[in-house]
Amino acid sequence: MLDPSSSEEESDEGLEEESRNVPVAAGGSQRALPVPAREGRRDAPGRAGDGGAVRPRSPSPSVISEGQDEPERQLDEEQERRIRLQLYVFVVRCIAYPFNAKQPTDMARRQQKLNKQQLQLLKERFQAFLNGETQIVADEAFCNAVRSYYEVFLKSDRVARMVQSGGCSANDFREVFKKNIEKRVRSLPEIDGLSKETVLSSWIAKYDAIYRGEEDLCKQPNRMTLSAVSELILSKEQLYEMFQQILGIKKLEHQLLYNACQLDNADEQAAQIRRELDGRLQLAEKMAKERKFPKFIAKEMENMYIEELRSSVNLLMANLESLPVSKGGPEFKLQKLKRSQNSAFLDIGDENEIQLSKSDVVLSFTLEIVIMEVQGLKSVAPNRIVYCTMEVEGEKLQTDQAEASRPQWGTQGDFTTTHPRPVVKVKLFTESTGVLALEDKELGRVILYPTSNSSKSAELHRMIVPKNSQDSDLKIKLAVRMDKPPHMKHSGYLYALGQKVWKRWKKRYFVLVQVSQYTFAMCSYREKKSEPQELMQLEGYTVDYTDPHSGLQGGQMFFNAVKEGDTVIFASDDEQDRILWVQAMYRATGQSYKPIPAIQTQKLNPKGGTLQADAQLYADRFQKHGMDEFISANPCRLDHASLFRILQRQTLDHRLNDSYSCLGWFSPGQVFVLDEYCARYGVRGCHRHLCYLTELMEHSENGAVIDPTLLHYSFAFCASHVHGNRPDGIGTVSVEEKERFEEIKERLSFLLENQISHFRYCFPFGRPEGALKATLSLLERVLMKDIATPIPAEEVKKVVRKCLEKAALINYTRLTEYAKIEGQCKTMSQATPAKKLEEVLHLAELCIEVLQQNEEHHAEAFAWWPDLLAEHAEKFWALFTVDMDTALEAQPQDSWDSFPLFQLLNNFLRNDALLCNGKFHKHLQEIFVPLVVRYVDLMESSIAQSIHRGFEQETWQPVKNIANSLPNVALPKVPSLPLNLPQIPSLSTPSWMASLYESTNGSATSEDLFWKLDALQMFVFDLHWPEQEFAHHLEQRLKLMASDMIEACVKRTRTAFELKLQKANKTTDLRIPASVCTMFNVLVDAKKQSTKLCALDGGQEFGSQWQQYHSKIDDLIDNTVKEIISLLVSKFVSVLEGLLSKLSRYDEGTFFSSILSFTVKAAAKYVDVPKPGMDLADTYIMFVRQNQDILREKVNEEMYIEKLFDQWYSSSMKVISVWLADRLDLQLHIYQLKTLIKIVKKTYRDFRLQGVLEGTLNSKTYDTVHRRLTVEEATASVSEGGGLQGITMKDSDEEEEA
Repeated sequence: MLDPSSSEEESDEGLEEESRNVPVAAGGSQRALPVPAREGRRDAPGRAGDGGAVRPRSPSPSVISEGQDEPERQLDEEQERRIRLQLYVFVVRCIAYPFNAKQPTDMARRQQKLNKQQLQLLKERFQAFLNGETQIVADEAFCNAVRSYYEVFLKSDRVARMVQSGGCSANDFREVFKKNIEKRVRSLPEIDGLSKETVLSSWIAKYDAIYRGEEDLCKQPNRMTLSAVSELILSKEQLYEMFQQILGIKKLEHQLLYNACQLDNADEQAAQIRRELDGRLQLAEKMAKERKFPKFIAKEMENMYIEELRSSVNLLMANLESLPVSKGGPEFKLQKLKRSQNSAFLDIGDENEIQLSKSDVVLSFTLEIVIMEVQGLKSVAPNRIVYCTMEVEGEKLQTDQAEASRPQWGTQGDFTTTHPRPVVKVKLFTESTGVLALEDKELGRVILYPTSNSSKSAELHRMIVPKNSQDSDLKIKLAVRMDKPPHMKHSGYLYALGQKVWKRWKKRYFVLVQVSQYTFAMCSYREKKSEPQELMQLEGYTVDYTDPHSGLQGGQMFFNAVKEGDTVIFASDDEQDRILWVQAMYRATGQSYKPIPAIQTQKLNPKGGTLQADAQLYADRFQKHGMDEFISANPCRLDHASLFRILQRQTLDHRLNDSYSCLGWFSPGQVFVLDEYCARYGVRGCHRHLCYLTELMEHSENGAVIDPTLLHYSFAFCASHVHGNRPDGIGTVSVEEKERFEEIKERLSFLLENQISHFRYCFPFGRPEGALKATLSLLERVLMKDIATPIPAEEVKKVVRKCLEKAALINYTRLTEYAKIEGQCKTMSQATPAKKLEEVLHLAELCIEVLQQNEEHHAEAFAWWPDLLAEHAEKFWALFTVDMDTALEAQPQDSWDSFPLFQLLNNFLRNDALLCNGKFHKHLQEIFVPLVVRYVDLMESSIAQSIHRGFEQETWQPVKNIANSLPNVALPKVPSLPLNLPQIPSLSTPSWMASLYESTNGSATSEDLFWKLDALQMFVFDLHWPEQEFAHHLEQRLKLMASDMIEACVKRTRTAFELKLQKANKTTDLRIPASVCTMFNVLVDAKKQSTKLCALDGGQEFGSQWQQYHSKIDDLIDNTVKEIISLLVSKFVSVLEGLLSKLSRYDEGTFFSSILSFTVKAAAKYVDVPKPGMDLADTYIMFVRQNQDILREKVNEEMYIEKLFDQWYSSSMKVISVWLADRLDLQLHIYQLKTLIKIVKKTYRDFRLQGVLEGTLNSKTYDTVHRRLTVEEATASVSEGGGLQGITMKDSDEEEEA
């Protein structure tokens, strides 16, 4: 099938020269093949049935010592080559004719692995995206997610190591990113019209675009290599190519083996299987007879072992028997024979033979008859029409018509027949021209007797013509092709003589028919008969060449078929025909003995088949290259357990080095070949899995990523077998299997514990998915004493606890190396305290990141023991405590730079249910309790001092920008805190406070006080102290401090307000100074701040007491506000009283009033006299309005302003009412009346505009004043005659000046 090329033929001499020195094992019961030992611990194949491993041979060239001789090295290489060639012979036979296994289609599809170059390219692509060098549009949230993915995952050394070990695929990278963004997207706020699933899909699509890169989009897909298609179902040619690479077989060697083994000949492969199975049965019988068994754990297993061998062969025979004989079209399918699948395979006697009937061997043939032309036709006119007919078993077909001058057709007729010797009749006709002619005239005929061996090419045949015909030399050219059914293995003419059949020496037509995989029959046929005349079933016969029999006439070359009680002699006419018949019958009988002709013909008969000639040619060539011993080796005499170990090891090495991230799983094609090899050559399942475990563990120890599920499956199989549960139906357990299992169990336990101790590095970021959980499950299985008794949970927990304790030390050690803490130990003793604290703070951030990654990626695997993961974290923090305590001890006294460290650690610990108030958390609190208490003490003292000094020097100027008014002292920069902590004792406000207090008019001291108190409380609150009692104590103390400080501030402000107001004048020139408004605002702010700074949350036991204390502060502030309002109103009323005292000079009956009235009347006759009293009213009205505006503008609390205006208005009306009541018996002077009317009306209107309510405006006092002034107005109008000059108490917006 595969012919070697000319270049390969040229290399034949080199191969021949290489093979001259190959040692060939002497013939015997067994052959021991040397094994290439990859490592010293590898076992070499021993002899079958030895029961123990043979000492390993010399090591491979990779570990050969420098002093080893060159010949010895060449000998080792040659021995290794021989092993590989012998293995390849068995492998290609399994591939060529499988009858036990199929390529599995349900295996998980493995992903393409990433290599170091691809990882570097991936980093560059993501870096390009972050630098904005791509065309991918993304929002800030996605960019942040990619940046985190790039910094944490892609740049991780653990990922680089995993990629180097071949355990990472593109899918792993994608899944890590997907898990990361799912957490991020869930934390984003909801957006109307945009679901989070849509955001996730969009982000994944963008990730894929970054991963592929823009340049890859234009590349055309290349042709898939063999390793790239290894996950698919492979053809035989692809399997051959794969195992050539696995075993290092050259192409020429494969071609020679292919042709010499006749791998394309299904009959030869089936016959080889039958011979192998027969040999295995004989070996079992021999072992049972000689009592040479492997060493088993129980004596009674020896007989069971023989039964298992027989049963396994029976199963293989049944599998072979179940295969259809023909794999062609449906027309060649045979009916199955109903025969026992148990006893008939083992019992060779005649009592259980199944007798075939003649109908069981009926064949079906297809005949193709092609009529080309007729020559020598002279008896018919050239223009006459002629045609041909063809007939087989009564079925006739006719050609087209042709002229007699050119009788050519090329017509094909297809017939189906069941006759191995059909009769074909071909006739030539011409159309009759006579009117009365009923039939056309026959010009000639030919009768043929084709067989499946007849020539298929067109030939001339002389036709039989009627008497007196002119066409004496009439010939017809035609071709008859009779196919050979697949189950017809050979046919031809033979002489035969037997005792039960063919009892006369006579030449007959024989056909060798295959009825099923184990049933063949020699049948003799007559012409035109579908059923054989006689038949002989070949089971139990042995065929061989014989010498000529002198007493038999006919036939030249003899051979016979012998069976107990029967001998059949055959003879053919030539040697080549005899060889073909003997080889065909040799395949059919399944005999172990291979017939060899006494004399080899030097020149092949051209009648022999070209296939057989090629087979002989390649067999000669194969022998020439020194590989005949491999093809002729008896598989039953080789130690297939050792050979399979080598095959599986080489296959696994190849698999781990291909382009897929297989994690130790074989490809479907490899599984198929290994399954077929084990079944066909009897490799025990336990041995297979023990070897597999050994190889997988070795690769895992060398850094490869191996799926623990795969280890679990093989280990469970071996454990089940060793403990007698028969996972594959095998009940015998050898001593070697049990010893190896115990050794592997111990080694596997150590490996698993080591992987769990290095879980962050063996399973980085939870990859491979579920591997850590599977590892823990496998560890529990390994720790079991047997398969039935579960191990106590405490024992498993104890082992896992020990592993996690080691893991804590490993993780922290590597983390400090990464943070370069350990490397700087020599210099850290000389480093500044600030530098030490900075290093520890950075280390704390790394520790938190490690534990968060453990929680995110590994907590699910440890879900059975969450307390163990907490213990691991405590152990981890205990190691960190040493570095933290060292750095904190180096800090100077009263240094607050370490608070961010507490806040960072506490925020992480308090949110972890298992670590909150744990050992490390309590230690952290013990360290920082004195610092917090000391800090609060100093802050209290500092605030108290600042209040004392501040109010002594207070200017009471309104503060528009606190940042420009307070002392500007630089603050220490404290990271990750919402406020910059003040440096005791001085502080200044941060720049962000400016906008907050832009609209306030408080004093510098008060604003400084409130900010300090708020900052201190916010600082303590942000500590989130975990211990409730101390946290409540801190809160209570700060609230008490705030209450005391605010109380002091209020009292100081009250005193300053009273002093300031006393200094103010009592005339209408009085304008409320800004300092008074500032004081008012300080009290307003104190009221607001007390609600926030003095209110205590929670604490039922302190609730009533604290509520009472807090209400006192509120009462103090409220009373103080009432007092300053009263003082302010009193000041305003005193101004009005001064104005009324001036009006009193015009009272009726006084000396001053008479003078003023006379003077005005006298002067009015000659000149225009100004209106007295209006300037006084206008001045007062302006005083009221301007002070109202000042208060409205500069006092922040509307409620207090309204109270002030209400009280001011009421007091003013009361004063006016009292003044009028004193003059109840007197008539008001016209000027008094006009002034009061204007003042009262304007006051009423102004206060109404300021929001004073109607009930207050229209009080009884106002009604009294209004009635009195109205009466006085009416009286004046009558007596004076319009002397009011338009001033009236009537409601009108227009006032005429008098």
